[in-house]
Formats: sequence, C-alpha cells, structure tokens
Amino acid sequence: MLHYGFCHLSVIPVRETPSDLSQMTTQLLFGDVFEVLDTKGNWLQIKNAFDNYIGWIDNKQQIAISIEEFNKLKNTLYTNDKSGELILNGDFYPVLPASSFPSMNSFEVGDYRFENSLSLNSFSEKNSNKIASIAKTYLNAPYLWGGKTPFGIDCSGFTQSVYKIVGIKLKRDASQQATQGKTLSFLSEAKVGDLLFFDNEEEKITHVGILLNNNKIIHASGKVRIDTVDHQGIFNEETKNYSHKLRLIKTHS
Repeated sequence: MLHYGFCHLSVIPVRETPSDLSQMTTQLLFGDVFEVLDTKGNWLQIKNAFDNYIGWIDNKQQIAISIEEFNKLKNTLYTNDKSGELILNGDFYPVLPASSFPSMNSFEVGDYRFENSLSLNSFSEKNSNKIASIAKTYLNAPYLWGGKTPFGIDCSGFTQSVYKIVGIKLKRDASQQATQGKTLSFLSEAKVGDLLFFDNEEEKITHVGILLNNNKIIHASGKVRIDTVDHQGIFNEETKNYSHKLRLIKTHS
C-alpha cells in the first residue's frame, strides 16, 4: 500500500541512508509533498513530488496524507519569495522562501488547519524578469551541501529555489538541470537569468549559476556570491583566478 506525506515544518533534512549520521543530500521545504517508497524503523524513504528526488526523512517530521490530498497538493499553486510565518492550529510556524502553498489564504491538510498571511506568487505565472532580483536576496547565504534555504544552500539548490519562486520547475542536481531548457551556443546570446553550467576535470557538470548584467554571475561557492564570468568560466574576484570552467548555457525564457 502506498503512503503519502506533507512537510509541515519550515525545512527538514533528506538523507542518503536512514540515519541521523547520514549525509544530507537535499531538503524538504514547507508544503512539499511526497510518496513513501519504503520504511525502516522511524525512517521513511520518500520521493519528492516536485523534483522526484529520493532520500530518507525522519517520520516525526511529516504529516501523513491520503492519495486524494497528495494529488491535490502535488502541483504547486503558490510560492513565496520572503520568509514569514503561518499559524498552525493556533501556533506560529516559520516558513522560508520557495515553500509551496495550495491556497493564497487558509487551507487544511489532514487534521491540520493553516492560516496564511504571507504575500504569495502564483506558480503558473512565469516571470523570468524577476530571476536576478530574487537571486540577489540569497546573497551571502552560506554554502551547505544539500541545502535549499538562505541559512545554507548549495549551487543547484540555489538555482532550483530561485527558479521555483518565479514559476519554473528545475530538477535538483546541476547535472540534471543541465538537461532542461534550450541550449545556447555563445555567452553573448545569453540573457540575465539564464543558467550557466560548469564541469570538472572529468568533464562532469558539477556547478551551476545564474547570469546577471555586465558579465556577472551569482552562484553558491563558499557562500552565495557575485563574480565575473566569460567564455572561459568564473573569475573569482577575491582570488583573481578562474574557479570554474564554463561548459553549457541554458535558457528557459
């Protein structure tokens, strides 16, 4: 029998194996829904409905929902670009940017009633013009492997979250995101908000960032930062060296 769940907390870790000691590979944000694939003790192996990413979460950090609720909630209708809070059964719950909401106002999930006063964006109204301004709200967020929030984020978690806020669905990892969108041949063709991908010595795509004006890129490397980019790659303004080699340019506009 299949089971389904809803993330009612601001952010929870998704781990590689069913253990608190296991590496965090991604996170769930408020409103994410998932299919439960397996159970082991207090752990659930889940598949996130938004990006199909699979990992393990603690059973205490979710609400079980019916298949009817899952089907209703799995398509993100609204998302937020600022942190805030909801009221859940009378208690305040913090919410982080790029969370998912089934309604602009109050809504119910299982036996829980959520009251919302956050300003939300409609996920169906794609607005690629806002990508750069949304991206800059994450400036100086510390790098965290598997992270997706302003308190810790990795390169592809950063691009996925920013694009989600403007209504564009990206996969989770940089190598997966590189398969989406339209490929551009030259940097001169790219527009603000397009995605730039970078490879390692084995020619595997391992990094992604967002193009800004004036040959600048915003990306998560140590922290979310702005550097210069050209046809070779990213030129780190602090070390005065090239840190990443440009491999691919993708547009979703």
